[in-house]
Amino acid sequence: MNIRYDNTRQHILETGHRIFAGKGFSSVGLNELLKAAGVPKGSFYHYFESKEQYGQALLADYFEHYLADIGALLDAGEASGHERLMRYWERWLNSQCADCADQKCLVVKLSAEVADLSDAMRLTLRDGTERIIARIAQTIETGVADGSLPALDAEATARTLYQLWIGASVLGKLHRNRRALDSAMSFTRQLLSR
Repeated sequence: MNIRYDNTRQHILETGHRIFAGKGFSSVGLNELLKAAGVPKGSFYHYFESKEQYGQALLADYFEHYLADIGALLDAGEASGHERLMRYWERWLNSQCADCADQKCLVVKLSAEVADLSDAMRLTLRDGTERIIARIAQTIETGVADGSLPALDAEATARTLYQLWIGASVLGKLHRNRRALDSAMSFTRQLLSR
């Protein structure tokens, strides 16, 4: 594959991530995106057929990077499953609370907005979040096996915790404070304690 193609396409995706994480999907026009990326309209349409297809590619790219990042975090070192999970939630807490008004998570920012606008984007979000939940469940299974976590239903616990943290992130953004995220951390510690 042509390296120039990859770099330009990736540059457009990274620019969109920054803009859409701040403003949302619907409020950003194609001209604003292209101006920020410094890319002509023809180049955009070389890589993407429409803004919707671009949004789907943006979300797929986000999930690939996010899953690689959490994979490295959850697989790092000789830590127990419990310690690995708590590193993940600590990172979430710290990244979301740095500035609760500044959303970094495209799942939190775009899910409610695009779910009714684009079925393709909704499905990309759904599938990406299912992959995150599966990765968390895998770490829970590791913790149960190594004895650092109580006997838990890994899939149900992963799903509950992920939903809790997504909701807490939305409330943190709404209230512009960290109280909901602190409550999520308190519940998570309690649930995962032996």
